[in-house]
Amino acid sequence: MKGIQGLLAVFCALAAMSAGQAVAGTVYRCDGADGGRSYSSKRVSGASCTPISAYSTKRYKSPAPASWMATPAPASAVGSATTPASVAGSPASINTSPPATLMASTSAAPQPATPSYQAPRLVRGQVYSYIKDGVRHYSSKVPKGVSGASAMRTIKYSFLETCYACGAKPGVNFGTLRLNMAAYNNEIASAAREYGVDEAIVRAIIHAESAFNPNALSRVGAQGLMQLMPATARRFGVSNAFDAGQNIQGGVKYLAWLLKRFDGNLTLAAAGYNAGEGAVAKYKGVPPYSETRRYVERVSVLADRYRGSIAAK
Repeated sequence: MKGIQGLLAVFCALAAMSAGQAVAGTVYRCDGADGGRSYSSKRVSGASCTPISAYSTKRYKSPAPASWMATPAPASAVGSATTPASVAGSPASINTSPPATLMASTSAAPQPATPSYQAPRLVRGQVYSYIKDGVRHYSSKVPKGVSGASAMRTIKYSFLETCYACGAKPGVNFGTLRLNMAAYNNEIASAAREYGVDEAIVRAIIHAESAFNPNALSRVGAQGLMQLMPATARRFGVSNAFDAGQNIQGGVKYLAWLLKRFDGNLTLAAAGYNAGEGAVAKYKGVPPYSETRRYVERVSVLADRYRGSIAAK
C-alpha cells in the first residue's frame, strides 16, 4: 500500500469494528494549527476537519475454521466459459486505469498453497488509536502531545497488493490449490438456489475475490467475501457487506444479473464482475486489462474444479 490512501480504508474498517457492535458514523481528517494530522470519528475542536468517509456495519463473528478439500482438475472445461488468450505483466502495461484490486484485511492474509511460487507482496504496518475528550482518534504516527488521552492501542494491519486471483505471480497454482468446500455451505447453497446460479461459480468467485475472507477490504472500498462496492451493495439490497450472509446474497444476485446480461457466458460475467459490465460492453468482450484477463482465466479454472468436486460428493 502506498501513502495515506491505503490507511484510510483501514481507519474506516477499524472505526466500524472497534465497538464490537452495530455502529455508524463519519470519519474526519483533522489538520491542527501545529501542522499535525489525525483521523477521528468526530470533529476536533480547534482543527480544520474534513469528512472523508462514512461507515455503517457491525463486527462480524467468524464461523468455525473451514476444512479444506483437494481435488484434481477435470480433464475438460464444463459450461459456456470461453478461454481468452494468455497474458502476462502488470495491468498498467495495457491500460493506465485497470481495476483496483488492492485488498486490505485486519485478519490474517491467506497463505500460498504452493511454496515454489512467488506470493503477492505483503505490506505490513500499524496505526495508533486513542480516546481524548470522548472522541476516538486514529493516526499513522505515534501520537505526541495528547495529554489526557486514554485507551491507547497499537493496531497492526496487512495488505495484499492484488486480489487473490489477479496477480501476475499470485503465489498459488489455481489448477492444484486446495478448494474450500466447507465454508458458508448454507449461505452459498441458499443464494445459488434462489438466483439460479451454479454453486461452483459462486465458490469460484469468492475464492478468486477474497479467498473466503469475510473481512477483506479494498483500497477503493470493495468489501467482504465477494468484494462488493458500496454502490453495488446498495443496488442489490446489502446493508452490511461484512455480514457473510448478506454479502453472499448480494454478490450472487449481482452475478445472476451479469450471467443473464451476457447470455450465461461465464467469461464475460467474470470480466464484468472484475472490471464492471460497462467495460465489457465498451470493448464488446473481455477488456484489455492484464489483471482482468488473468482473473477470468483463473475463475474459469476454479469453477470447473469446484463443479467437479461438487459432482463427486
